[in-house]
Amino acid sequence: MIPAFLENDAAAVQARLQTIYPRGERTCSVLYRAQNYSLLAGGKRIRPALVLESCRMLGGDSRVALDFAAAVEMVHTYSLIHDDLPCMDNDDLRRGRPTNHKVFGEDIATLAGDGLLTDAFGVILSCPYASDKSRADAALALSRGAGSFGMVKGQVIDMFGEKNTLTEQELLELHRGKTGALIEAAVRLGCHAAGIEEGDTRFDALVRYAQHIGLAFQVMDDVLDCTQTAEIMGKSVGGDARDQKTTFMTFYDVQGAKAYAADLTQRAIDAIEDIAGSENLIELARYLAKRSY
Repeated sequence: MIPAFLENDAAAVQARLQTIYPRGERTCSVLYRAQNYSLLAGGKRIRPALVLESCRMLGGDSRVALDFAAAVEMVHTYSLIHDDLPCMDNDDLRRGRPTNHKVFGEDIATLAGDGLLTDAFGVILSCPYASDKSRADAALALSRGAGSFGMVKGQVIDMFGEKNTLTEQELLELHRGKTGALIEAAVRLGCHAAGIEEGDTRFDALVRYAQHIGLAFQVMDDVLDCTQTAEIMGKSVGGDARDQKTTFMTFYDVQGAKAYAADLTQRAIDAIEDIAGSENLIELARYLAKRSY
């Protein structure tokens, strides 16, 4: 059962995302259709929820958080479109539907992702409710999480791992980048939406929380990839084993991996449980650790 607050956050984010791309003229409407095809495809919207709930916990302005949350989801969607391309993971299925390049072609899918990434920073920097400092801090946090020292770095390590066996430390570095960096960026944006700066004990606690749930999320993703079906997951499964990629299942059996995810989840909860208003984030951590899709 998805927590009620997660459904409410997803609905709010969906409504905001629907306002971003127009129908477009005859010459470029395909771009906006391709972007909306993936951007509005649904999903649990975990990363935007982290922005919204972090800001809410800290007493910030939900209007600022909503724009920042939309930006995070735009970056996440761009990463999925590019990750599915034939030159990357070459996947045919995403969220239960054909991947973007299968519908619109590799050229438009690439450009749709390029636009989503670039436009995300415009959404942050044009937020009318945020202070100049909050906008600048949020843009910097998202850049660091999404770029060459975060998500992109993790993707490159993942590609390296397709031809080389990774150590467990290298695998952790991979997922701290590919999955964890954007999850951490989401709580950072929630803090900046609330005007809370790095060095504040609540900011630091939320970062630790995000780092732990980011790894737990990926551990469970690796478990589900080898235990669930494509119909349940809404995306291709079994590819990691087929391609002999290093995953957490290389170092753990199913029960061991679940125990590791449970430990990471408890560390996340320990980081924030003494902060007033942390109940939703604690519930989210537990939900992610027990998810079946």
